[in-house]
Amino acid sequence: MSAIKERPILFSAPMVRAILAGTKTQTRRIIKGMALEWLRPSGFTPEFTAAPENGLCPYGKPGDVLWVRETFRRDIDRYHARNLVVYRADDAVSNAATDAAFEFPDVDWRPSTHMPRWASRLSLRIKSVRVERLQAISEADAWAEGCMRGDPDDAGGWFPADEPDPSGIGERGWDCARDWFADLWESINGHDSWEANPWVWAIEFKRVTP
Repeated sequence: MSAIKERPILFSAPMVRAILAGTKTQTRRIIKGMALEWLRPSGFTPEFTAAPENGLCPYGKPGDVLWVRETFRRDIDRYHARNLVVYRADDAVSNAATDAAFEFPDVDWRPSTHMPRWASRLSLRIKSVRVERLQAISEADAWAEGCMRGDPDDAGGWFPADEPDPSGIGERGWDCARDWFADLWESINGHDSWEANPWVWAIEFKRVTP
C-alpha cells in the first residue's frame, strides 16, 4: 500500500469560503504535460489516464491530502507576545505562527503562492479523480463546485455562494449552476476558456477535520 502524500493547492477567497461553508467538494484543473499526451487521438482512455496506479495526476490519488494555499498576512498579538496568521477570505485569525518567524511586514497581504504548509488551515482528502472534458460537468457537479441557489426574485436566477468579487462573476444571476460555473471558469482562466473545452482533472474531496 503506497504512502499517503500531501500536496499544496491554490484556491481563491470565494472558493475558500465555499469550502468552509461545505458547498464546495469538487475542483477542476486543466490537464497538462504527459497526461495530456496520453489523451491524444489514438491514445489512452480518460479512465486509464486517471487510474491511480499510473501516477499521472499532479494533485495525487484517492486518500492523499491537499493542503490549501490562500491569501494571508501576519499579525501580532502583543498582549500574549505571539505571531498570528490572518486569512483574507474571511479575516479569520489563527495562532499557527506562534513558533514561526515571518520575514515581511505585519500589514502586507501575501499571495497564496507564498503560503507555507504550517500556515494552512484547510486540508482536503481526495475521494476520487476523474478525467473528462470541461463541458462534461453535470448540474450536480456544478453545485459541488460551490454554487448555491439564491432567491430568484433578488438574483434573477442562480448566483454564487459568495458576495460579488472584483472579477464580476457575481454581478448577475444564471439560469443553471453550469452557467454559473462556466462564468467562474472564464473569470479564472480567461476569455473563451470555457469554449476551448479542455481536458481537466475532476477532483472530489472531503475536508479533513483538524
